[in-house]
Amino acid sequence: MVNGQPYSIQVAAPLNEFYEALERFGLILLLSAPLLLIGASLGGYWISSRALKPVDEISAAAESISIRNLSDRLQVPKTSDELQRLSETLNRMLGRLNSSVQRMSQFTADASHELRTPLAVVRGIGEAAVAERRSPAEYEEAIGSMLEEVDRMTNLVDTLLRLSHADAGAIRLSRQPVDLGQLARDVAASLALLAEERDQKLTFDTAPGVFVPVDRLVLPEAVTNVLDNAIKYSPARSTVALHVRRVGDQALLAIGDDGPGIPPEYRERIFHRFFRVDEARSRDHGGAGLGLAIAKWAVDMHGGQITVEQRPGGGSEFRILLPLASSVEITDEQNTTQLRMGG
Repeated sequence: MVNGQPYSIQVAAPLNEFYEALERFGLILLLSAPLLLIGASLGGYWISSRALKPVDEISAAAESISIRNLSDRLQVPKTSDELQRLSETLNRMLGRLNSSVQRMSQFTADASHELRTPLAVVRGIGEAAVAERRSPAEYEEAIGSMLEEVDRMTNLVDTLLRLSHADAGAIRLSRQPVDLGQLARDVAASLALLAEERDQKLTFDTAPGVFVPVDRLVLPEAVTNVLDNAIKYSPARSTVALHVRRVGDQALLAIGDDGPGIPPEYRERIFHRFFRVDEARSRDHGGAGLGLAIAKWAVDMHGGQITVEQRPGGGSEFRILLPLASSVEITDEQNTTQLRMGG
C-alpha cells in the first residue's frame, strides 16, 4: 500500500526445467525399479537361504532317522540361538525314544523267552503222555504238571499286563496314611506259611507311629515281592529280619536275609524286568524276574526309593525309603476311621 492505495505484484517464472527434471526422475525410477526389485529379491533369497540352511539340514537329518537308526543324532549348530536349542532338544528326545524302543525290544524278547519255556514243558509232557498207553495215575500226574506250567504262564501274563498298565499310566494311587510297621507285619503274616515250610524265622524291629501316605493295595505288593524274594533265596533255618524306623523326614523299611547276597555289579540291574543273577536258580524257584521290577515301580510311584546293600554278616538288605505322612494327614485319617467305626 502506497499513499493509501493498494497495489499487487505478480512474479512469473518458467517451469519447463522443473517439469523436465520431474519427467527424467520418473523415467529413471521406471527403469530402475525392476532392477531394484530383482536385486532385492535375489539378496533376500540369498540371505534367507543362508539363514534357513540349518533348518533344512535339521529337517533332512530328521527325515532320515527311523526306528532302525534311532541312535543317530542331529548336527547341532554352534549358533547359541533358537536353532541350537531346538537341535539339542530334538537330540534329547531321540535319546529318550531310543532308550524306550530298546527297553520295549528287550521286554518283548524276554517275555517271549519266558513264555516259550513253559510252553515247551507242556508240549513235552503232552507228547510223552500220548506216546504210549499209561496208567490213570500217570495221566493224572502229567495233567497236574501241565496245570502247574499253565498257572505259571497265567501269573506271568497277569504280571505283564499289570506292568503294561503301569507304563501307560493307567493306575492311579489312592493315598492314605498307613502305619508302615503294621503294614510290614500284615505282609509277613501272609507269607508266614512259606517261611514255615523252609523252617525260617521272621523277626520284627518296628518303631511305632511311622505313618506313610500310600495306596493300601499298591505298596503292600512291593513289600510282598521283596519279602517273598528274601524268603525264597535264604537257606533253610535262617532268619529274615524286618526293620521299620524314621530316618530324618523319611520312613525306612529294611528287609534283611541270610542269602548268598548280590554282587555289586548287579545291584542296579536286579530291578530290571526279567533280570536274574542266577538263571537256573531263579527258574527252580519259579520266578520270572519281575517281582523286584514291580516293587521298584510301586515304590517309585509313591515318591520313594528302593536299594539293596550287602549285610555285614552276609546276605542282602533291601531298603525302602518313603516320605513320612504329615500330622494333618494322620489326624484326618484317624478322624475318618473313628467316624466309620461310629457309623
